[in-house]
Amino acid sequence: MSDFLLPENGFHLNRRSLLKTAAAVSVAFAAPALLRGQDPTKGGKRYRTALIGCGWWGGNIVREAIASGQCQIVALCDVDLKQVERIKGEQKELTADAPKVYQDFRELIDKEKPEIVINATPDHWHPLITIAAVNAGADVYVEKPVGHTILEGRAMVNAARNQSRIVQVGTHRRVSPHNLSGREFLRSGKAGKIGMVRAFVHYGGDKEEPTKNQDPHQGLDWNMWCGPGPLRPYCPIIHPKGFRNFLDYANGTLGDWGIHWMDQILWIMDEKAPRKIFSTGGRAIKGPAVNTATEQTSDAPDHQIASFDFERFTAVWEHRQFSGNNAEKGESVGCYFYGTKGTFHMGWEDGWRFYPTFGPPIHEAPQLGMPDKQNIKELWADFLSSVKSRKLPVSDIEQGHRSTTMSLLAMLSLKLGRSMEWDATKELIVNDEAANKLLKREYRGEWKYPV
Repeated sequence: MSDFLLPENGFHLNRRSLLKTAAAVSVAFAAPALLRGQDPTKGGKRYRTALIGCGWWGGNIVREAIASGQCQIVALCDVDLKQVERIKGEQKELTADAPKVYQDFRELIDKEKPEIVINATPDHWHPLITIAAVNAGADVYVEKPVGHTILEGRAMVNAARNQSRIVQVGTHRRVSPHNLSGREFLRSGKAGKIGMVRAFVHYGGDKEEPTKNQDPHQGLDWNMWCGPGPLRPYCPIIHPKGFRNFLDYANGTLGDWGIHWMDQILWIMDEKAPRKIFSTGGRAIKGPAVNTATEQTSDAPDHQIASFDFERFTAVWEHRQFSGNNAEKGESVGCYFYGTKGTFHMGWEDGWRFYPTFGPPIHEAPQLGMPDKQNIKELWADFLSSVKSRKLPVSDIEQGHRSTTMSLLAMLSLKLGRSMEWDATKELIVNDEAANKLLKREYRGEWKYPV
């Protein structure tokens, strides 16, 4: 075995956990589709389950909850009632459950007392809703990234541990079959010693013209949507699909796509955090950001490069939202692991490929669920297993916090325009008072930043 031996005492990284996860993956792929009104557990316990955040991705998750046969959907919550009605319509084809509808998550948690909460809201709402749910006794499946600022993630970990609650983060690549086998390939030493990793997302795009602000449509509580973040004028390019590129509520491509690949780097290389971080980028193609009383553009960078120094290797991130073409062969997303025996590409839609120094490439195809070619089914199965056993899940909140932190540190470096040294034990930026102030932010109005 190489430098990347599996630790024997880790929660999720030992061989027993990998075998357990592989077995769960196999079972999940073999599971029959749920018929209306059926319960595959044949009378087994069904957990009172609530979905908070009824967008497209929340719908993907709740479908797997229903298909498991172990969840009774008791409530749907969204500040936009149009989103709720869409989910209700889809759900009627899958289950006889009759969930109640809410616009305020606090009312839902208080009245319905869910045992499981699915938190599929925009990034800036992940911390407060997750913490409220675990404090009320619920286990939580929360989407990535875990929060908008770094100290929110630590507060989420603390809440989960203090309340002995299971919190699973939606980094489903930790249970994807080709990611599992690719991780084992790399950690067995078949690619040799890894000296560098390059993570990337390359998609097309062009100059961005401002979009006119509008009055919120009927059924949308825009003040509540903005919540602890700044109250911007409503603009259709923010909600329901564009918030990822508005830095008041998310952290651009690195805070979205990047979380998956930062997580893969930490997971595969058995690391907790980088030691030094530097990032640069901007809006060379999309142009200057606009935010006026009448119109807006996004404000996230259209391209970004970040470097992360670890003790044993260097990791690099790059993304662009322009020049989407086939000039660079292969997939437009993933991680290249550069080793002494060859180059390994951990991809998505094409699985993984290893290009050895000598000999033909080795390829493993993916096994992905639909829609959107993901593995939510397998991650949901792992979550339910943890809810029953009370053992930490494969994408535990601590792991999600670390992967989110790695991305957010690069966003801080970009904002500050300088490199930073990170003390992972104290979760502080070394000798940089101005940077440490940005580990959190002031919340708006009635909302209080979590401790």
